[in-house]
Amino acid sequence: MDRETTFEAERGALDDAATHDLSAFQGGADRAPAPQSPVMAWNEWDPLEEVIVGSLDGATIPTHHLTVIFNLPRAAQPFYRLASGWKYPGFMKKLAQQELDGFIKILAGEGVKIRRPDSMDFSKKFKAPRWSSRGFCVACPRDPYLVIGDEIIESPMCWRSRYFEGDAYRSLFKEYFRAGARWTSAPRPQLTDDLYNYDYRVPNLKAGEPMQFTVNEFEPVFDAADFVRCGRDLFVTRSNVTNLMGIEWLRRHLGPGFRIHEIESRCPQPMHIDSSFMPLAPGKVLVNPDYIDVEKLPAVLKKWDVLIAPRPDPVEGFMSKISMCSPWTSINVLAIDEKKIVVDASQPTLIKALKDWGFDPIPTPFLSYGPFGGSFHCATLDVRRRGPLKSYF
Repeated sequence: MDRETTFEAERGALDDAATHDLSAFQGGADRAPAPQSPVMAWNEWDPLEEVIVGSLDGATIPTHHLTVIFNLPRAAQPFYRLASGWKYPGFMKKLAQQELDGFIKILAGEGVKIRRPDSMDFSKKFKAPRWSSRGFCVACPRDPYLVIGDEIIESPMCWRSRYFEGDAYRSLFKEYFRAGARWTSAPRPQLTDDLYNYDYRVPNLKAGEPMQFTVNEFEPVFDAADFVRCGRDLFVTRSNVTNLMGIEWLRRHLGPGFRIHEIESRCPQPMHIDSSFMPLAPGKVLVNPDYIDVEKLPAVLKKWDVLIAPRPDPVEGFMSKISMCSPWTSINVLAIDEKKIVVDASQPTLIKALKDWGFDPIPTPFLSYGPFGGSFHCATLDVRRRGPLKSYF
């Protein structure tokens, strides 16, 4: 029996033995963590008060590895193979920085407090006992960190190039910790060759080939961006950077007061849920119909409005051609509150749909950020949203 099959069996036994019953958590009452904590966010839509926004300082094209190259659009792969380990060209950073500055100006104009990671030079090579790498960047703080209430959870990411990315956030997190926040780190991954499926090939799902992943079940790994929060319920996709052990680690860590629902992805190269499934407000979730089978969504969503995202509008330009992201990053939006949503200005069809659904979209150019790893949701980490812990289901 292989590791993955064994883990599936173990997880099934654990699920039978441990019921995630909300009534077991303080009688079902809403929990109110330490009110003095500067960190407090339970979902994706409560009014945003403080946020960490990514930075392009020291950005370096990640060292070539299967976990990197097989998560990129096919057209972009040659650039990242050839330029592996080099700093991003200055003109690319300039274009992305202009758009990042515009995004920050919008958030500040909405009264949101902006925090930034420290600068680092990610081009320096580092070594572990059985592998070496250069770094990447801190453009996307959503990937390595998950905020649940007053707790910052560091994720065990599988990209070797991101192993020391957290150093750029240390000064911020020490400040938050001293002020009352909780600060937790998942088990540090070894990232040896045992973790990776080096015979991986992108599956042809249309031809009925079975799903494959670049990581196996050697140790727990996950990117925080594979999870989205809806109060006591979280949703996750297993992906090329998040395995079943990683999902189970977070489930056990959060305990019986929370439920984690797995959503199957139909993306042949799945990575990060926020281009597939994005809760926008209580009772409303935006879904990518190419990657998510709406008929197979968790039963708890039956009473929610499932908003089917329109196909992404076509975009042009060099930066879009070498973007790390699929066109469906169009739905990688950021909710400032239950109505206001920052959305890429290149997506008029989605902007109109959001208006028709009762939202107030704020169009902002952001395509040039794609080569650094994401869009608005990726580029931010909620530190504080004004609202209590609730169950929305």
